[in-house]
Amino acid sequence: IIGNQEVPPTGDDKTSIIVSMSNKPGALHELLVPFHENGLDLTRIETRPSRSGKWTYVFFIDFVGHHQDPLVKAVLEKISSEAVALKVLGSYPKAVL
Repeated sequence: IIGNQEVPPTGDDKTSIIVSMSNKPGALHELLVPFHENGLDLTRIETRPSRSGKWTYVFFIDFVGHHQDPLVKAVLEKISSEAVALKVLGSYPKAVL
């Protein structure tokens, strides 16, 4: 599961990302809107305190799709433009996790 090699799209994939947003009302909503508008299914979302400061948080998100898919790329670009930080952890076949 963890490795340094890119996993090619299978057509039945999930992607995991970490996102940090500004601490303001509506930040989580802003983060989720691109997924909704593009019909991408979230399979997990977790919030964890950030190491960067008090009252800052990161979101761990899993969703259906591969980061190389054009639709997923568009969503990630939109999120990146709104986020403080975005890291794509990787994409993998759904059956793996």
